Amino acid sequence: MSTGLQIRNNATEGAFEAVLDDEVVGRVGYRVRQGRVVLTHTEVDEAHRGKGIANQLVRTALDDVVATGRRLTNFCPFIADYIADHPSYKTLIDAEHPGGAAVPDRAPRTDVVHDPS
Repeated sequence: MSTGLQIRNNATEGAFEAVLDDEVVGRVGYRVRQGRVVLTHTEVDEAHRGKGIANQLVRTALDDVVATGRRLTNFCPFIADYIADHPSYKTLIDAEHPGGAAVPDRAPRTDVVHDPS
């Protein structure tokens, strides 16, 4: 029986995890350092790519940064592109410690589906 996709914060592992039928199928890795959330990478199992799982993971991780009032340091190019497409998240980036994946300076893409039905 399918339990549907769930996103959970596994603080012990330092990851937001996408769980489908009790199996972890994707994750956004993170660390908390000096009041900042350092996002390190996004990954989704190959069999589950193209279903919007990575977007859901990133949105959940960024919303958690907002909710906790922390700043963001980003090293993941996928997350940088997501932020470029959702510019309201740009204000989260720590100016002194932005990370190694710069947010592209471009208009949000309109041809990308972020919330598939």
